[in-house]
Amino acid sequence: MIAFNPRDPAFIANPYPAYRQLRETAPVWRSPFGRVFLTRYEDSSLLLRDRRVGRDYSDPEALMARFGPTAPREPAVVELSQMMLMRDPPDHTRLRGLVTKVFTARKMEEMRPGIQAITDRLLDKVTGQGEMDVIRDLAFPLPVMVICELLGIPEEDRARFISGTASGGALLNPVPPTRAELDRANDNTRTTGAYFEALFEQRRKEPRDDLLTLLVQAEEAGDRLTTEELRANVTLLFAAGHETTVNLIGNGIWSLRNNPSQWDAIRDNPGLIPNAIEEILRYESPVQAAGRTVAEPIEFGGIEFTKGEIIIALLGAANRDPEVFPDPDRLDVTRERLKPLSFGGGIHFCIGAQLARIEAEVVFSTLLRRMPDLRLLGQEAPKWRESFTLRGLTTLPASWTPTRH
Repeated sequence: MIAFNPRDPAFIANPYPAYRQLRETAPVWRSPFGRVFLTRYEDSSLLLRDRRVGRDYSDPEALMARFGPTAPREPAVVELSQMMLMRDPPDHTRLRGLVTKVFTARKMEEMRPGIQAITDRLLDKVTGQGEMDVIRDLAFPLPVMVICELLGIPEEDRARFISGTASGGALLNPVPPTRAELDRANDNTRTTGAYFEALFEQRRKEPRDDLLTLLVQAEEAGDRLTTEELRANVTLLFAAGHETTVNLIGNGIWSLRNNPSQWDAIRDNPGLIPNAIEEILRYESPVQAAGRTVAEPIEFGGIEFTKGEIIIALLGAANRDPEVFPDPDRLDVTRERLKPLSFGGGIHFCIGAQLARIEAEVVFSTLLRRMPDLRLLGQEAPKWRESFTLRGLTTLPASWTPTRH
């Protein structure tokens, strides 16, 4: 029996023993619920880059195969199908081309001082208290504030996002969503969509130097971005801009403080922080799975697949493949030749990967400088999000010795 159940809280808390079992006994596994899972690094890396598989959900049949018979009538699913994340070329190329104008390496690096300022402001609020919830007080609000700034969401509207919680993931899980999950996703799609549509109208009347204005103007060009694509991809950028970064920061602090020697290593040698981030991405990946649909006959692990089959790379398993990462269940911030698959690969490689790395780098370096004795509280049974695909903590209480001035 394969102990693989993405809805089981025990599995979500620690999926790695099941990953190991799969990798050792059935590295290309046809599950009882109609999905095929890959657990080896090489297979997963090939899947992410192979043009014979794709993510095109523009076809209603593809939507029904992935999300069930009601999919074409579900607002959240229809919107998902309009996102660049779920499209192949030429639509993907057109949509991504618009956004890459903003997500350049130079632009991301220019945001570092602003990210540092936000981090310091958030820590200023709690530093004298000697304790905080790392997720609520730092890991969640920071990336939300950063993506709000990048998109151009008005300051007076940002509180509604900052006071929320990470909520995505149900439609990205490898098992079809339940009716309750679809209903929640639909409600969120309607609410968020109505907000962004009002904001688009405002940008049409009053253009600004932000990503929202760039995309609205592209929509008005007529042949580059439809209204539905505009709404869907702004929603995607907002969600992707903070969901995974919250998890990267939270998972990183949790992993480092549960491995004190590794925390001490980057405290004593801050130059290790960029490598430590890659190791955290490998060790406790914020995104655990990435799916593709077979577009033409293909072979993985000696097994033939036909058009329409769904294959899912378990990134969290691939990142702990001992063939690539010796002693993979050990966190080692000095590990060499790190190339985790956490940000995907190929044409769908995460467009915000560099921004997420910069945010994590700023957070870790600032905490090590301002709260070097940070310690976790009550983490005997950490509280993980219900989502399997987006792996992160819902709460992370911590304390430190307050600085006396």
